[in-house]
Amino acid sequence: MARIRNRRKPVAEMNVVPYIDVMLVLLVIFMVTAPMLNQGVKVDLPKVSSEALPQDNNAQVLTISIKADKTYYWNMGSEVDVDTVQDKALTLDEMVRAVTAIMNQTRSQGKQVQVFVRGDKAVDYGAVMAAMGGLQQAGVGNVGLITEAP
Repeated sequence: MARIRNRRKPVAEMNVVPYIDVMLVLLVIFMVTAPMLNQGVKVDLPKVSSEALPQDNNAQVLTISIKADKTYYWNMGSEVDVDTVQDKALTLDEMVRAVTAIMNQTRSQGKQVQVFVRGDKAVDYGAVMAAMGGLQQAGVGNVGLITEAP
């Protein structure tokens, strides 16, 4: 009688042990190199004496625009308006005096004012912060920044 040999069937499963080894080596490499990556950019921020301003929704809106040549334009209305120019000032002091007058006038009428600042992209950050400090000196208690969508 002939003996029947017991043959092994071929294994159809994939051997994943080498892949796990490679994955663990890559994990160790990323864990070692991640703390060495630079996490930011060093920026020298301007110094302006001001405090944090609370958020508030009001009926009257004063929109102040700062152009590249550091002239100030503003418009007073019931909503944010960046197209209309109601008045202008050439210096920060003139703008502060005008905003102080606007704030005193609206307070005497019993209205509150929401102020938005819109700066040209060519204006330096220090000029915008100086304008915000000037607005705070003028009695503005709430300032918002307007940006354009990309």
